[in-house]
Amino acid sequence: MWLAAAAPSLARRLLFLGPPPPPLLLLLFSRSSRRRRRLHSLGLAAMPEKRPFERLPADVSPINYSLCLKPDLLDFTFEGKLEAAAQVHQNCEVIFFFLIPEIHATGFNYQNEDEKVTLSFPSTLQTGTGTLKIDFVGELNDKMKGFYRSKYTTPSGEVRYAAVTQFEATDARRAFPCWDEPAIKATFDISLVVPKDRVALSNMNVIDRKPYPDDENLVEVKFARTPVMSTYLVAFVVGEYDFVETRSKDGVCVRVYTPVGKAEQGKFALEVAAKTLPFYKDYFNVPYPLPKIDLIAIADFAAGAMENWGLVTYRETALLIDPKNSCSSSRQWVALVVGHELAHQWFGNLVTMEWWTHLWLNEGFASWIEYLCVDHCFPEYDIWTQFVSADYTRAQELDALDNSHPIEVSVGHPSEVDEIFDAISYSKGASVIRMLHDYIGDKDFKKGMNMYLTKFQQKNAATEDLWESLENASGKPIAAVMNTWTKQMGFPLIYVEAEQVEDDRLLRLSQKKFCAGGSYVGEDCPQWMVPITISTSEDPNQAKLKILMDKPEMNVVLKNVKPDQWVKLNLGTVGFYRTQYSSAMLESLLPGIRDLSLPPVDRLGLQNDLFSLARAGIISTVEVLKVMEAFVNEPNYTVWSDLSCNLGILSTLLSHTDFYEEIQEFVKDVFSPIGERLGWDPKPGEGHLDALLRGLVLGKLGKAGHKATLEEARRRFKDHVEGKQILSADLRSPVYLTVLKHGDGTTLDIMLKLHKQADMQEEKNRIERVLGATLLPDLIQKVLTFALSEEVRPQDTVSVIGGVAGGSKHGRKAAWKFIKDNWEELYNRYQGGFLISRLIKLSVEGFAVDKMAGEVKAFFESHPAPSAERTIQQCCENILLNAAWLKRDAESIHQYLLQRKASLPTV
Repeated sequence: MWLAAAAPSLARRLLFLGPPPPPLLLLLFSRSSRRRRRLHSLGLAAMPEKRPFERLPADVSPINYSLCLKPDLLDFTFEGKLEAAAQVHQNCEVIFFFLIPEIHATGFNYQNEDEKVTLSFPSTLQTGTGTLKIDFVGELNDKMKGFYRSKYTTPSGEVRYAAVTQFEATDARRAFPCWDEPAIKATFDISLVVPKDRVALSNMNVIDRKPYPDDENLVEVKFARTPVMSTYLVAFVVGEYDFVETRSKDGVCVRVYTPVGKAEQGKFALEVAAKTLPFYKDYFNVPYPLPKIDLIAIADFAAGAMENWGLVTYRETALLIDPKNSCSSSRQWVALVVGHELAHQWFGNLVTMEWWTHLWLNEGFASWIEYLCVDHCFPEYDIWTQFVSADYTRAQELDALDNSHPIEVSVGHPSEVDEIFDAISYSKGASVIRMLHDYIGDKDFKKGMNMYLTKFQQKNAATEDLWESLENASGKPIAAVMNTWTKQMGFPLIYVEAEQVEDDRLLRLSQKKFCAGGSYVGEDCPQWMVPITISTSEDPNQAKLKILMDKPEMNVVLKNVKPDQWVKLNLGTVGFYRTQYSSAMLESLLPGIRDLSLPPVDRLGLQNDLFSLARAGIISTVEVLKVMEAFVNEPNYTVWSDLSCNLGILSTLLSHTDFYEEIQEFVKDVFSPIGERLGWDPKPGEGHLDALLRGLVLGKLGKAGHKATLEEARRRFKDHVEGKQILSADLRSPVYLTVLKHGDGTTLDIMLKLHKQADMQEEKNRIERVLGATLLPDLIQKVLTFALSEEVRPQDTVSVIGGVAGGSKHGRKAAWKFIKDNWEELYNRYQGGFLISRLIKLSVEGFAVDKMAGEVKAFFESHPAPSAERTIQQCCENILLNAAWLKRDAESIHQYLLQRKASLPTV
């Protein structure tokens, strides 16, 4: 049962104008929020059958909503009045709509299980137009969905609440009666009755503000009519905020709203937004259609941000930057999130997906173009190399599972929508669009995007519509190619071997599905149409040849390639596939890592492919460890970041063995040289990426127990706490992590005190994420208890518990027990949203014992979490894969580490 009621009571009045009365309009309330087989052989059941669901009939549709809402910020309720102008398209007697069962209204026939309601009329209602009037009341809930309350503290220390919204995917119906499907668009005239000392915002600009006749402490704020839009993009906010503002070069008013007293922290996002709007206008050749755009920081917010048209809502950490106390990674994160949400103003808002099956069109595209935008605004970030580590490899990791899903997944019942707000829709979607952009070329891609946005503006579109526009622009078989990437899950492993034939190099290519568990065991192996680029050491940054591999096997001849030249597939790691080279080809590529002649993104891709092949049991993990040692001269932050991530995965796996310390010694050996080169303090001429690299390396060395790093971290932490020398923002995470990992109860108490004193949410989050590093059982329990306390915002509890699970073997067990013991509270807090999936994933995925997969499966069979069903299956599969990896390679890894240790010179 969904505990957040939209409207405890609902009174309806019908006033029809014109022809005979139309039916009562389709009222939609419900549950859900935003923005994640070979299993039989693994002992797990396949995904359950989808719940039956029918879309709303097209008999009636809205033309305009005139909506007035009056929130009570003390009693956490709201009153609403709706006048909806509607069109009856065909004669009808029965109207179906959805309503959550907690709403009580007369004259409705409820079918609670599906939240479905039928309304019957005594006689047939004729076509025409009419107006529906509804008075209703609802609750400002505490579930971070619908129209909800968000707790904040004033500069004087008083706790107050704002009223804010989060409607995607299906929660507009929690705030007002509506046709809550993306394809049923209308215009909106919104008014808010609010305390006169509060800020009131909605999608459009204010056109009137006047005293409320019934209460001198209230004002009624009226907003301009919106363009035709979907319900999930409607937004309103009532609270206390400061703002900074500017105008883009195109004349759009841009404002960033911040907590009171923190307007300065909105300036960075304002600068990014003001640059971004004209960039997208020029790229799409379509102007931004609204007169203003507001970006606002919300205290309690489940997602990172939400692209409501003209009023974009953000977590504070995704929008606010303190010039003195924000780290480099936070600046980059804010730039990417702003770029992502503003891209949606065109791609998603102006043109909207026809149904949730095409969600990836919104999210995949925005997740790709946010990088294009940030690269334009901040070329020094080398952001496209970071894309490969942050999105491309993350998507491949999930998509190699038997429990992945296609990019386009058929969505029926709204409860299924949350499951696809995951790395497939976002990161794989972005990766295949990046591959498509490279295949088409930027000029034709921009031309096709303009055709698409122009044709479908203020309408809805499906994936096929985008392919048609891009095909018309480029003349290439876009639909045929891309259907192999969006309609089937997974991606190919390209095996390549080479033969020198006089002055030429003959390559033999073959493709098969890459599986996290090794070989594909189905009858008909899927095939992809793969755009393949091939480079050589003659010019590592240019493709010598581009081909479209449209068959299982093919031979390719590279002209004029000398025997001593290396050949590499997938220039720039753009194609969404993994590559397995013959031994001879791989051997020839390895010097390119040491001497850096391979470009950074290719060094990263080569290492990541090898690590994934080892994880899948296709090659030995020892071979990858040997390759990792070749990165001793590596200068690139993102290459180190990916290497660090993979060594972290291996460390977690080996925490289940008695030689965990040996892998830590390996980590120290790999990272010590770069740590010594970087030192602790920035040098003249260093930039953004140097700061990121220093934080990464020192954190890695400190966590592994590197003696000199640990001593210096403790010294600097002491000075920081005593106020002698405040740590720079970029050094805080690695120092906090290091002292906690090797600290005691006093260290934890100091850290919790710093958390309480922190005025900035970024600093609170920074501390929350590292608390799980503590190793002592009683301290781990203290951190878990802290996670559910009032000190931690509801959306951040997940990262505290996840940090404990990822911190140590004991932490993993303690976190899982804590989740089971507190399941009712946690599920009640996050039900139906993606945070419950994230909590489960972070907490159980690190296990590597077969029986744990059974335990996790059994627990969720008796404690269902419908929106996380797919995540649970993926976690169980990963546990079994970890166990198989450990059985297969643990002993050989141990022997390699011992031999390596014995061969190293003693100091």
